Amino acid sequence: MALDQSFVGRTYPPTDPYEVGREKIREFAEAVGDTNPAYTDTEAAKALGHPDAIAPPTFVFAITFKAAGQVIADPQLGLDYSRVVHGDQKFAYTRPVRAGDRLTVTSTIEAIKSMAGNDILDIRGEVHDEAGEHVVTAWTKLVARAAEEG
Repeated sequence: MALDQSFVGRTYPPTDPYEVGREKIREFAEAVGDTNPAYTDTEAAKALGHPDAIAPPTFVFAITFKAAGQVIADPQLGLDYSRVVHGDQKFAYTRPVRAGDRLTVTSTIEAIKSMAGNDILDIRGEVHDEAGEHVVTAWTKLVARAAEEG
Protein backbone atom coordinates (compact mmCIF):
# COMPACT_ATOMS: atom_id res chain seq x y z
CA MET A 1 0.00 0.00 0.00
CA ALA A 2 1.43 3.38 -1.03
CA LEU A 3 2.37 5.85 1.68
CA ASP A 4 0.11 8.86 2.14
CA GLN A 5 1.38 11.88 0.15
CA SER A 6 -0.21 14.24 2.69
CA PHE A 7 2.73 13.47 5.00
CA VAL A 8 5.12 15.39 2.73
CA GLY A 9 6.22 18.47 4.66
CA ARG A 10 5.39 17.00 8.07
CA THR A 11 7.99 18.00 10.67
CA TYR A 12 8.55 16.09 13.88
CA PRO A 13 9.65 17.61 17.22
CA PRO A 14 13.37 18.12 17.84
CA THR A 15 15.21 15.34 19.60
CA ASP A 16 16.66 15.66 23.06
CA PRO A 17 20.23 17.02 22.91
CA TYR A 18 22.97 14.54 22.05
CA GLU A 19 26.33 15.40 23.60
CA VAL A 20 29.21 14.58 21.27
CA GLY A 21 32.07 12.98 23.19
CA ARG A 22 35.73 12.72 22.20
CA GLU A 23 35.68 8.98 22.87
CA LYS A 24 32.64 8.45 20.63
CA ILE A 25 34.42 10.37 17.85
CA ARG A 26 37.59 8.29 18.33
CA GLU A 27 35.63 5.02 18.32
CA PHE A 28 33.76 6.03 15.18
CA ALA A 29 36.94 7.11 13.36
CA GLU A 30 38.58 3.80 14.25
CA ALA A 31 35.51 1.84 13.14
CA VAL A 32 35.51 3.47 9.70
CA GLY A 33 39.30 3.30 9.42
CA ASP A 34 39.87 7.06 9.20
CA THR A 35 43.21 8.01 10.72
CA ASN A 36 42.84 11.81 10.42
CA PRO A 37 44.47 13.10 13.64
CA ALA A 38 41.85 15.87 13.95
CA TYR A 39 39.43 13.11 14.99
CA THR A 40 41.56 11.74 17.82
CA ASP A 41 43.97 14.48 18.86
CA THR A 42 42.65 17.76 20.28
CA GLU A 43 45.93 19.54 19.55
CA ALA A 44 45.86 18.41 15.91
CA ALA A 45 42.29 19.73 15.62
CA LYS A 46 43.30 23.03 17.23
CA ALA A 47 46.21 23.35 14.76
CA LEU A 48 43.55 23.26 12.02
CA GLY A 49 41.56 26.03 13.71
CA HIS A 50 38.98 23.92 15.55
CA PRO A 51 38.31 24.40 19.29
CA ASP A 52 38.31 20.64 19.93
CA ALA A 53 38.43 17.29 18.15
CA ILE A 54 36.09 17.09 15.17
CA ALA A 55 34.05 14.14 13.95
CA PRO A 56 34.31 12.37 10.59
CA PRO A 57 31.63 13.59 8.16
CA THR A 58 29.44 10.48 8.47
CA PHE A 59 29.49 10.49 12.31
CA VAL A 60 26.26 12.49 12.41
CA PHE A 61 24.39 9.63 10.70
CA ALA A 62 24.01 7.91 14.07
CA ILE A 63 21.98 10.76 15.53
CA THR A 64 20.08 11.76 12.37
CA PHE A 65 18.97 8.18 11.71
CA LYS A 66 17.85 7.83 15.31
CA ALA A 67 15.84 11.05 14.88
CA ALA A 68 14.34 9.66 11.66
CA GLY A 69 12.99 6.90 13.88
CA GLN A 70 10.20 9.31 14.84
CA VAL A 71 9.09 9.23 11.20
CA ILE A 72 9.59 5.50 10.83
CA ALA A 73 7.58 4.74 13.99
CA ASP A 74 4.70 7.11 13.16
CA PRO A 75 1.73 4.71 13.07
CA GLN A 76 -0.26 7.12 10.91
CA LEU A 77 2.38 6.99 8.17
CA GLY A 78 2.05 3.21 7.94
CA LEU A 79 5.61 2.41 6.87
CA ASP A 80 6.35 -1.34 6.99
CA TYR A 81 9.89 -1.14 8.37
CA SER A 82 10.44 -4.88 7.89
CA ARG A 83 10.58 -4.14 4.15
CA VAL A 84 12.87 -1.08 4.38
CA VAL A 85 16.38 -0.77 2.97
CA HIS A 86 18.62 2.29 3.16
CA GLY A 87 18.63 3.88 -0.28
CA ASP A 88 20.92 6.90 -0.01
CA GLN A 89 22.52 9.33 2.40
CA LYS A 90 24.02 12.79 1.97
CA PHE A 91 25.15 15.65 4.17
CA ALA A 92 25.58 19.42 3.79
CA TYR A 93 27.73 20.94 6.52
CA THR A 94 27.84 24.50 7.83
CA ARG A 95 30.68 23.46 10.15
CA PRO A 96 32.16 20.21 11.46
CA VAL A 97 30.66 18.39 14.42
CA ARG A 98 32.94 18.97 17.42
CA ALA A 99 33.53 17.22 20.71
CA GLY A 100 31.37 18.95 23.32
CA ASP A 101 28.59 19.86 20.88
CA ARG A 102 25.08 19.32 22.18
CA LEU A 103 23.08 18.61 19.05
CA THR A 104 19.38 18.32 18.34
CA VAL A 105 17.79 17.00 15.16
CA THR A 106 14.49 18.03 13.61
CA SER A 107 13.20 15.59 10.99
CA THR A 108 10.94 16.50 8.09
CA ILE A 109 9.45 14.28 5.40
CA GLU A 110 10.66 15.87 2.16
CA ALA A 111 9.19 13.47 -0.38
CA ILE A 112 7.21 10.29 -0.78
CA LYS A 113 7.26 8.48 -4.11
CA SER A 114 6.05 5.13 -5.37
CA MET A 115 7.95 3.28 -8.09
CA ALA A 116 7.29 -0.28 -9.23
CA GLY A 117 5.35 -0.93 -6.03
CA ASN A 118 8.18 0.35 -3.82
CA ASP A 119 7.65 3.32 -1.49
CA ILE A 120 10.53 5.81 -1.41
CA LEU A 121 10.70 8.11 1.60
CA ASP A 122 13.06 11.10 1.78
CA ILE A 123 13.71 12.47 5.28
CA ARG A 124 15.65 15.67 5.96
CA GLY A 125 17.31 16.03 9.36
CA GLU A 126 18.31 19.55 10.41
CA VAL A 127 21.04 19.44 13.07
CA HIS A 128 21.56 22.43 15.35
CA ASP A 129 23.86 23.08 18.30
CA GLU A 130 22.61 24.27 21.68
CA ALA A 131 22.94 27.92 20.58
CA GLY A 132 20.48 27.15 17.78
CA GLU A 133 23.14 27.43 15.09
CA HIS A 134 22.88 25.13 12.07
CA VAL A 135 25.61 22.49 11.93
CA VAL A 136 24.57 20.07 9.19
CA THR A 137 21.62 18.89 7.14
CA ALA A 138 21.33 15.18 6.51
CA TRP A 139 19.12 13.57 3.88
CA THR A 140 18.15 9.93 4.30
CA LYS A 141 16.39 7.96 1.58
CA LEU A 142 14.53 4.85 2.68
CA VAL A 143 13.01 2.35 0.28
CA ALA A 144 10.16 0.10 1.45
CA ARG A 145 10.31 -2.80 -0.98
CA ALA A 146 7.09 -3.96 -2.59
CA ALA A 147 5.44 -6.95 -1.01
CA GLU A 148 6.14 -10.20 -2.86
CA GLU A 149 3.18 -11.56 -4.76
CA GLY A 150 1.69 -14.90 -3.87
